[in-house]
Amino acid sequence: MIFTRKTVKLLNYRIKSLAFARLSVHRCLQSSAAGDVPSVEVNFSNGRNMTISSGKLARFANGTAVCQMGDTAVMVTAVAKAKPTPGQNFMPLVVDYRLKNAASGRIPMNFMRRELGPSEKEILSARLIDRSLRPLFNKDYRTETQLVCNMLAMDAVHSPDILAINAASMALSLSDIPWNGPIGAVRVGLCDGEVLINPTRRELQSSQLDLVVSATKQNLVVMLEGKGNVVLMQDLLKAIKQGTREAQFIIHEIERLQKAYGRQKREVDSPNKVDPELQDAVRSMCEMRLREIFQDANHDKISRDNAVNEVRSHVIDKVWSSYPDTEPSVIGEEFNQTCRSIFRELIFERNYRCDGRDYDTLRNISCQVDMYKPLHGSALFQRGQTQVFCTVSLDSPESAMKLDSLAALDSGGLKAKNFMLHYEFPPYATGEVGRIGPLGRRELGHGALAERSLLPTLPHDYPFTVRLTSEVLESNGSSSMASVCGGSLALMDAGVPVSAPAAGVAIGLVTKYENNDTKHLQDYRILTDILGIEDYMGDMDMKVAGTRKGFTAIQADLKVPGIPLKVVMESLQKATDAKSKILDIMAEAIREPRKYPKDSWPVSETLNVEPHQRSKLIGPSGMHLKRIYLETGATLTAADECNFTVFAPSQAAMDEAKELIEGYMVKERIPDLEFGGIYTAKVTELRDTGVMVILYPSMPPALLHNSQLDQRKIGHPSALGLEVGQDIQVKYFGRDPVSGFMRLSRKVLQGPALGIPRSFNKAAEENGT
Repeated sequence: MIFTRKTVKLLNYRIKSLAFARLSVHRCLQSSAAGDVPSVEVNFSNGRNMTISSGKLARFANGTAVCQMGDTAVMVTAVAKAKPTPGQNFMPLVVDYRLKNAASGRIPMNFMRRELGPSEKEILSARLIDRSLRPLFNKDYRTETQLVCNMLAMDAVHSPDILAINAASMALSLSDIPWNGPIGAVRVGLCDGEVLINPTRRELQSSQLDLVVSATKQNLVVMLEGKGNVVLMQDLLKAIKQGTREAQFIIHEIERLQKAYGRQKREVDSPNKVDPELQDAVRSMCEMRLREIFQDANHDKISRDNAVNEVRSHVIDKVWSSYPDTEPSVIGEEFNQTCRSIFRELIFERNYRCDGRDYDTLRNISCQVDMYKPLHGSALFQRGQTQVFCTVSLDSPESAMKLDSLAALDSGGLKAKNFMLHYEFPPYATGEVGRIGPLGRRELGHGALAERSLLPTLPHDYPFTVRLTSEVLESNGSSSMASVCGGSLALMDAGVPVSAPAAGVAIGLVTKYENNDTKHLQDYRILTDILGIEDYMGDMDMKVAGTRKGFTAIQADLKVPGIPLKVVMESLQKATDAKSKILDIMAEAIREPRKYPKDSWPVSETLNVEPHQRSKLIGPSGMHLKRIYLETGATLTAADECNFTVFAPSQAAMDEAKELIEGYMVKERIPDLEFGGIYTAKVTELRDTGVMVILYPSMPPALLHNSQLDQRKIGHPSALGLEVGQDIQVKYFGRDPVSGFMRLSRKVLQGPALGIPRSFNKAAEENGT
């Protein structure tokens, strides 16, 4: 083929243009990766939108994303150290989630006028984000990683925790941190049988369900957490399915940006590969003994752990003597992997677990209520080697926990909590020595889960503040669900009119899969009422609580990168069956709230007080109320202008308080006074504005104004010759509806005025007689 000079020039021009275009695209991608990544808009099936962007803020972080819905915007940064810490055998993932007053145009009301330590709500939201992201990290990744969730703006419509999960998913996906995401998270509500996706705070107030669903691609569930007002099984399954499908819209948009603008992932520094001969040596030395231990149903938690530790020490000593160049820690880690592998193999090989139960059998359960007489309510719940002691304390409504402005905003306007569940996990519960100090994140999380489980069963108009304490005395799995069972028993023992008893159970899972493909599981086993070792060695811990009718709380934590919806449904069905069995056992101890009162129960009554008597009841500077509280322990709270709520710790204290109240308030004979009646009044005091009179001895003086003394205009009562102690005729016109004072008149009883009468006593003095 022969090319002319003109053709060659044209080809050269086109080649240069193509090269320039490729260079421009390359520079554009580099520029986008550096800071100009566009935003994407996620459109949900209900027409609501979520905007996710990156590249404009916090560019020094490994990954940054901003998620916005409505006027609520959350920025999440992901930063990881360059290299892992030597000798570290776990991944330290830190999630910091803080609600900032400045984001909602508020100033903190503490002494420092700035944000202090994290609140309970912030800690629970940080745990929610952590549990959604952690399962998708590479198991060999050991580098310290931190996620910081920064509130840029908050409105009173959308919750920021869901936005933080999605922003964290995008930040990790675009960063160079090894992570097998992305994931998507949505909040699911249920109103009149209709599923709501990402409902507003106002919609949540009338919703029966508040469920957070985190999922990855192929409709795999990663995390579940929610509460419900006795939600039916079919409604809960429908909500989980819909939430998983809606999360795919978020995942699709994040994947699209990740392909175009994501950074190259780091290489995961795999731990030093163990010599296959050493692996065989460890397994050959411990397999037979471990199988014997895990098949011996006579072992309990302590004896099983001691037996495994004894095998571990023996194996490390023997293998180290044969391989002196190998670190003992490497041998110990290989033993742990072998132990976990053998434990899981036995679950698939046998139809029994390590304690002799089959997959669906519950541990032995015993219940006891009314443990100690001074307590308002108490219960001891024992399930296997998990033992929980619960107590109920009833107090006045003023004891309710007041929420700060941000917590009230995030809880739908709730300003005070009149039901609190405090969960305690001392170190002796596991036979260990430890420091008892401030509450940790785990205790706060377990206590919040148990509180959400029991709250829907309590009446909304209960006149007392309820504090339920749950102290774990022994722990071998599912102490939070044992707190639900024991707490429900204690509430009924305290006479709290719960709608129905509630119970909880933990469901476990052991799976087989290859190449992180959990969509197509080779095999799996669902375990009901798991032990602590089954939680540690297994792949899932799903806690489910509720009444016979439906669910009140659910929390699912996974160690694998997602499970199919089929497994979730089977787990919920097994939880429903187990929950019914537990409630049958609980009914043997107490079937319904106690009807007859205990001597230790507090009492509450309503006291009607006329407006003009309030000052007599309260006393100068509240002195009478203070004295009543100090002497009897009873408190009086003004409900409105005419009613006080009297709370006493016992009936005896209430009787004593009533005696003091009757002493402060001398009852008037108000029913004897008829409207329009004429009465004889005695003058007790002369004032510039009128005279003070009484109609009967025990009556507080009432003012008879100058305008009602005479038909003529009077400037002072002395002009009429009135004196203290003098009797006059007055007409009664009831009480003023605003002030409560008596309305009296003397002039209506007089005829037409003829003249100003003189004081004869004064005239006599002038004449000298």
